[in-house]
Amino acid sequence: MENPLYVIGHVNPDTDSIAAAIGYAWLLRERDGANAVAARAGAANPQTTWILKRLALEPPFLLNDASPRFQAVTHRLDTTLPDSPLREAWAVASRTGGVAPIVNEDGVPFGLITGPSLFDFLARLVGPHPRRQEMKIGELLDLPCRDACDTAAPSFQASARIRDVINRILREEHNDFLILDEKGHYLGVSHQRDVLNPPRLRVILVDHNEPGQAVGALEEAELLEILDHHRLGNHSTHIPIKFTVDIVGSTSTLVSERIEDAGLSAPPQIAGMLLAGLLSDTLILTSPTATARDRRAAERLGRWAFVRNGPLAGETVASYGQQVVRAGSGLATRSPEEIVSTDLKLYDAGGLKFAVAQAEVTDLLQLEEHRPPLLNALDALRTRRGLDFAMLMVTDVVDNTSRLLMVNPPPALDDLPYPCLPDGTRQAAGVVSRKKQLLPVVLGLLEP
Repeated sequence: MENPLYVIGHVNPDTDSIAAAIGYAWLLRERDGANAVAARAGAANPQTTWILKRLALEPPFLLNDASPRFQAVTHRLDTTLPDSPLREAWAVASRTGGVAPIVNEDGVPFGLITGPSLFDFLARLVGPHPRRQEMKIGELLDLPCRDACDTAAPSFQASARIRDVINRILREEHNDFLILDEKGHYLGVSHQRDVLNPPRLRVILVDHNEPGQAVGALEEAELLEILDHHRLGNHSTHIPIKFTVDIVGSTSTLVSERIEDAGLSAPPQIAGMLLAGLLSDTLILTSPTATARDRRAAERLGRWAFVRNGPLAGETVASYGQQVVRAGSGLATRSPEEIVSTDLKLYDAGGLKFAVAQAEVTDLLQLEEHRPPLLNALDALRTRRGLDFAMLMVTDVVDNTSRLLMVNPPPALDDLPYPCLPDGTRQAAGVVSRKKQLLPVVLGLLEP
């Protein structure tokens, strides 16, 4: 099968990001036969975790960055034991291009038998001695493998990034390396020529198109497609790619439309995940970002998800939406650091770098108790990320309004059209969308 194709959302993934990755990877497998893998660039938030558990779905594969790893250039060559006769290693090497891994019974590598190690062995065994020079090949092949083994062959973990050890590899006099799992057990062998030219990870981005929000080391990957519903802030690519940015309330909507266009219907679990992403991003279709297409997508996904004997049997869009929103609301159940970093997006405008985080609550009264630690956490995040300022948008999903907390705001934001309250926060009545309502106002002040 071809190399995996990772479908992945932004860092600090929200429910729509995770849902779109799961749904689009399923479509690529079902429609195109692609080896598509749903991935995530960070930990799932409490809302997403609840939904995954509700639907009995596994979280997507955690891809910390897109830098090639040793597992991409590992060949699982046949092995033999240290005390086995050398003829067994000879047989292995004759089939593998001259390399025979020697592995203990417990799975821990002993070393490698290669052309240079065999020559060194013969030099030590025969040397200038006339009697030994008359040894028959059969006698040599009866000696134990350990005698001809290079026990100094370098080893690397399969999950290690190649770029982190490339200088060591260039200094090594070895052409072959042992590859181990996290417990130090043999997985295979990598050749230097492959390590120096590893295949790039194939990646599709969903629910974002800005470099600052993408999985790390994306420049080392092969970016094939972007599917999104946000403003443009896209990457530079070496070759043309599929690029879709559409005016809908969620990327899950776009995925559901593609599933329908393919003449398919998503399984109940996948449909339930996509519906959760849609309802979360549009606040159960009440956000200004919600469109007629989102409403049709909700009806479509509900038809697929609310089937008899499915995990969401008996639910409706409204009842399921309330459960989804409640699962992501509240300040008391999470630490301030988690609240300001879970749903966080980074931006660069007007020569300033800044972050806008969003948290959902069912009652803004709880903000008063948590405001001081939230401001401290927001300022610590600003310092840690090297930002000029940071904002937290606390959104009441019942009354459809928000309060803004800011640390180190520039003078330009004094003109924000939201009244400043005695506690220093700003009341943003009717503002629930970071993307469509808050961000355009902030960018308009920073980039006059």
